[in-house]
Order: sequence, then C-alpha cells, then structure tokens
Amino acid sequence: MSREVKICCGRATTELGERIAKVYGLSLANVNILTFSDGEFQPSFEETVRGADVFIIQSTMPPADNLMELLQMVDAAKRASAKNIIAVLPYYGYARQDRKDKPRVSIGSKLVANLLSAAGVTRVMTMDLHADQIQGFFEVPVDHLFASSIFLPYIQNLNLPNLIMAAPDTGGTKRANAYAKFLNCDLAICYKQRKVANQIESMTVIGEVEGKDVILVDDLIDTAGTLTTAAEMMLDNGATSVRALITHPVLSGPAYDRINKSRLTELVVTDTIPLKEKSDKIKVLSVADLFANTMRSVVSYESISSQFII
Repeated sequence: MSREVKICCGRATTELGERIAKVYGLSLANVNILTFSDGEFQPSFEETVRGADVFIIQSTMPPADNLMELLQMVDAAKRASAKNIIAVLPYYGYARQDRKDKPRVSIGSKLVANLLSAAGVTRVMTMDLHADQIQGFFEVPVDHLFASSIFLPYIQNLNLPNLIMAAPDTGGTKRANAYAKFLNCDLAICYKQRKVANQIESMTVIGEVEGKDVILVDDLIDTAGTLTTAAEMMLDNGATSVRALITHPVLSGPAYDRINKSRLTELVVTDTIPLKEKSDKIKVLSVADLFANTMRSVVSYESISSQFII
C-alpha cells in the first residue's frame, strides 16, 4: 500500500510552502489557524491526516509565534494520528545559540530541539545550520541540506575571470574553503573582532584580493554590518568586484539600508525567509526544488546524498 503524504505550512513561509508542494506534485493540506482577540492562536487540520506522512514547513525566525505555531501544528498532527511528522525548517531559528559562550546563558538551539521532540516530530529537515553540531541535539533523524547545491551552479554561470571565494569572518572559513576547493580557486578571509553582538570593533583581510572577483559566502545575514564592511575592505584592497551569497536573509535593523548603500555588486539569497523589502541589489534563488526532491526521497526510502554537491 502506498504511503499517503500531506504537506502543510505555517504562516511564516506560505509562499515557499506553496512552491515546495507544487514541485512535489501536491496541493497544500487544508490547515486553519484560528486567532483569538488577544493574539493567541490555534491551528487545526481540516482534513484527515490519520496514518499519513505529514510534512510541516515553517521557518522559525522571530517573532517567537512562528516557533509556537510550528509546535502546535506538530502537536495537532500527532493528536490526529499522523504516522510520521516531519518538521521542515528551511531556516532553523535560535541556531546561533548553540553553546554557552559566557556564564549563565541559555543554549537556545538545544531548547528548540527539545521542544520539537516533545511536540512529537519524528524527523527534521533543515538547511545550512549555523553550527553543524546542532544535528546532535536531536534524537530523531536530521536531514541537513546545503545551499551550495543552488549557489555553485549560479557561480559557475557567472564565468568570472579572476574568481576568489571569501569568508566574511573566521567562523565561515570551512564553508568558503569547501567552495574554493570545488571551484579550484583561492580563498580569502576577513578577521573581525567584536566587543558586543552586531557591532564590529575591527576587521582585516587575510589573503590577496587585488584584481580578483570576490564572492563572499555565509549561512545568514542579519544587520549586514559584517558583510558590507567586508565588501568595502575587499574593494579598498584592490578587488575588481564583490558579490555575496548568503543562505538565510534575516535582514534586521538597518540591513536593507546598508545593502542599498554598499558597494556590493549583488547579494544573492534563498527564500528560506521571505524578504521584508525589495531591493535592486538582492536576488532570490528558490530552495523549493531541493526540499521537494529530498522529501520525495525520504518518503520512498531513497538516499538523499545525490542532493549534495559538496
């Protein structure tokens, strides 16, 4: 007997959910979210999910309601006797809180993992975690996808004559190095120091970028301070052009203003988080095909390694 599949999404990622469902070949399941006058809400499945594999798509960026909505949808599916409940988190919020970097702080990403497990998820699917070890916070299978499957063909199609990959900070060195090895090009690194979050104290460039077409890669962009400063420094050091390929466009605070005023040629992001504003400098690539193909492989018990380039 074939397995029944239901795909639904939360309100935070409705457009991406619709794209994924379309690529998969299904319509989104009928989910109603009742909102009370005080802001409290209650999701309900308006069709049976008994015995089905239920994929619930929701990125968990702020506000916290997005995470709570996902948890309640998981709980509703569990109580409706779904066979498997797969939480699809294109963007895993709270991932930057993956360790105790100072005394008496929460490890938020572990807490989120515990909440999802307690709610009833049987599998998690996500993309470009801020820290790979977050996979180990779960006791259920985690499918960790990479935007490199989308970004690398894009880079190759640019046909840049003097390509060099770069990391906007030392934390992104591993990712940038993987791109550089695949593309057989050099690597540059920006070394930054902070005193407080979202404020850069100093930054220097490690590597030769003069006469090069620089592409910065990272997992997320928040206030865009690091990225725009790195682009400025690359150009001041003789770079011909600077682009950035960033998976998750968090883009909070002064981010859009900084990007529009920056010397970046373009900022390429994915649709794991919907953009709050439009910008001529921002290009969006969809992850719908990648997620839909991986979901299809999970349902049919096939390997997903073919989805990875590096």
